This record gives sequence, C-alpha cells and structure tokens, in this order.
Amino acid sequence: QVQLVESGGGLVQPGGSLRLSCAASGRISSINIMAWYRQPPGKQRELVATISIGGSTVYLDSVRGRFTISRDYARNGVYLQMNNLKPEDTAVYYCSWYPRRESDVWGQGTQVTVSS
Repeated sequence: QVQLVESGGGLVQPGGSLRLSCAASGRISSINIMAWYRQPPGKQRELVATISIGGSTVYLDSVRGRFTISRDYARNGVYLQMNNLKPEDTAVYYCSWYPRRESDVWGQGTQVTVSS
C-alpha cells in the first residue's frame, strides 16, 4: 500500500495561511481521487477537499473559497493551500485517497492550530 506523509502544519493566527504537503512512497498518479481530511479535537474525522486526476475539485462548505487542493504529478505530491484560517480549522490534517477502505492505514497527519 502507498504510504503518505503529511507536513506543513503549525501554529498560525486567525487570518493567516499555511500550505500542507503530502509526499507518497509510491506513485499516486494512477489514483483517481486524492483528498485531504481533518480531525478537529474531540470530533470525528471529516473530508475537507478532493481532487481527481482530471483536476476536478470538491470542498467542504466551510472551507470553500479559502482552501485550494492541488496535485503535482512530477513531484508525486498533493497539497492544500489554506488561507484566511479560522480557529475552527484547528485539527490534525491527513492526506489520503477517496474513497478509503476500512483497512486503509492513515498517515501520522500534521497538526494545524489556529489561535491568537
């Protein structure tokens, strides 16, 4: 199974920006839909954004217009540009494919904390 490693998280003030990166151990160019998920503290994991091989994107309502998902086939990576961050964006962010199987293993994620 392809292993994914997320990075780029950190502490940022409200209104700030972060760019998350996802590096893969194997080729992800053949995976139709790649995605970013997040798990806020004390809540269930949720789907944040998806991108297809063709470049079609879908976003969670609360992040649409602020977040941009992209994929780079040359670098074998997936990215999430997050602008105008809000405290409610605080979560551990995970990169994966969509849909996932129950047996699919999550990466370690990257912590994003939005706080003044």
